[in-house]
Amino acid sequence: MNESPRVVVADDQALVRTGFRMILKADGIDVVAEAVNGAEAVDAVRRTRPDVVLMDIRMPEMDGLEATRRILDGAAPAGAEQPRVVMLTTFDLDHYVYAALSAGASGFLLKDVTPEHLVAAVHTVRTGDALLAPTITRRLVERFARRDADADTLTLHRDLAALTPRELEVLRLLAGGLSNAELAARLRLSEATVKTHVSRILAKLALRDRAQAVVVAYETGLISPSARNSPPGSGDSSAKLG
Repeated sequence: MNESPRVVVADDQALVRTGFRMILKADGIDVVAEAVNGAEAVDAVRRTRPDVVLMDIRMPEMDGLEATRRILDGAAPAGAEQPRVVMLTTFDLDHYVYAALSAGASGFLLKDVTPEHLVAAVHTVRTGDALLAPTITRRLVERFARRDADADTLTLHRDLAALTPRELEVLRLLAGGLSNAELAARLRLSEATVKTHVSRILAKLALRDRAQAVVVAYETGLISPSARNSPPGSGDSSAKLG
């Protein structure tokens, strides 16, 4: 995967689209199409088959959440992979984050992201990693973890029963925002071993990427607010999950 990512930018503000296009072009990233609403974004993805979609949440006619659902629910052409979607918004609000991840988004960044982090986000999600603003990750843990879960008698979702105790531990830490390097240090494992555990977790739970693993961890109560982990790089605008 050495070729430059192909990107679609969907935002109803022309200045935002122009700014993103200039930032990405300066890094050699090809913006293959632009869209002013969700319907245009869906059409652009079908026409251009990009690697990554930068998707605004609030747009007229069809918002970014519905567009993301339609893009990721649609069957990809033979031999083609579904694009990775990075949601962009000016609103640092929990319910948007959860809805975006549930819709299948691989990343979530605020629009005040620096050029360097925007470029890094495109490359990161293109390789299959997930990206979240760390302040959002913390509040996701606090708000969406099952608040009535007993720390000593956690009842796991039946899908999680397929995971080994070590895989459950990896999933819990991954969902808290730890990177592979931090997981390896915490568990005293090699990064290669951590990557193997993450791959097996995704395969056993039939998940497309780490972002969906985060959603599963919250919905099943695997993470509780009292056991949350501070994501790495809390001063940055984004943090890679897994």
